[in-house]
Amino acid sequence: MRNDSNNRETRRGTHGVVLAASLVFAACGSAGADTVYVTLEKDNAVAIVDGVAAKLLKTMSVGKRPRGIALSRDGRELYVAVSDDDAIRVIDTATSKVVRDLPSGDDPETFAIDPEGTFLYVSNEDDNAVTVIDLAKGKQVKRIPVGVEPEGIAVSPDGRWVVSTSETTNMAHWIDRRRLEVIDNTLVDPRPRAACFTADSKQLWVTSEIAGTLLILDVDTRQIVKRVSFKIPGVTAEKIQPVGIRVDPERRRGYVALGPANRVAVIDAQKLDVVNYFLVGQRVWHLEFSPDHRRLYTTNGLSNDISIIDLAEQKVVKSLAVGQYPWGVAVKP
Repeated sequence: MRNDSNNRETRRGTHGVVLAASLVFAACGSAGADTVYVTLEKDNAVAIVDGVAAKLLKTMSVGKRPRGIALSRDGRELYVAVSDDDAIRVIDTATSKVVRDLPSGDDPETFAIDPEGTFLYVSNEDDNAVTVIDLAKGKQVKRIPVGVEPEGIAVSPDGRWVVSTSETTNMAHWIDRRRLEVIDNTLVDPRPRAACFTADSKQLWVTSEIAGTLLILDVDTRQIVKRVSFKIPGVTAEKIQPVGIRVDPERRRGYVALGPANRVAVIDAQKLDVVNYFLVGQRVWHLEFSPDHRRLYTTNGLSNDISIIDLAEQKVVKSLAVGQYPWGVAVKP
């Protein structure tokens, strides 16, 4: 994606990485608190937040232009795509220290981990490819050609599929996980961004930034079954640019970040209709549930904060400044 916050001309400095000499993780301020990790694209850092107390604990340097972020299945390691360092950086969550780099290919932006925690799949936007990494060996095992400018990537919970969305080709590419080959393609709306499977692996949700839509695809047929549009009073259509997606495990509600509309849309995940909007910070990029699914955290790139949404009350309860250009988010209990 080439936009104001993601333009290569805004990148600063050399490709050297500045890491803090000693980064010891501080204990959370309250029992049972969520530990929220937020990539800060312009600070070259990750913010660590106590989500329950809504408190910024610390910020650690990780490398040039961090974006995608995820935790290992056991929560012991944090993976961060440092795009301008051409690596997936691995951080020990107990010590907050970088322990190794994974060979991600050029300009990693987003990635997904399979249900077993065995392989990591990286979107390489500049190379029009998906890189497959064996996590135990720390080695690249395959590069899979996909469409132009791959962005979103998701692995189905049943382990059958990896899907890559290509922004310029406007397709969802279906990769067979066993064969590690593209076996089908679905034409979607212009500039697809995020992709997300439902927990039952029956649906794939894909956002289209230019069309301002959410597409629901049936996994068995790999065809579009519903196109959801968004209308917000007082917000012009060109500001509605859907990006990040999350769907709760029971498939009751889904949530879609709407970019410069500064809203998160709430979707009835059974009827596939919009039922509400949350007003959050400026240029909302991505979102993530707390492990107990009681809260939803959003990254707001232009207001330099995160929003905390109480899902039981269905309202935004707090905004917290975290640093410059928050982009990706991961949450650990």
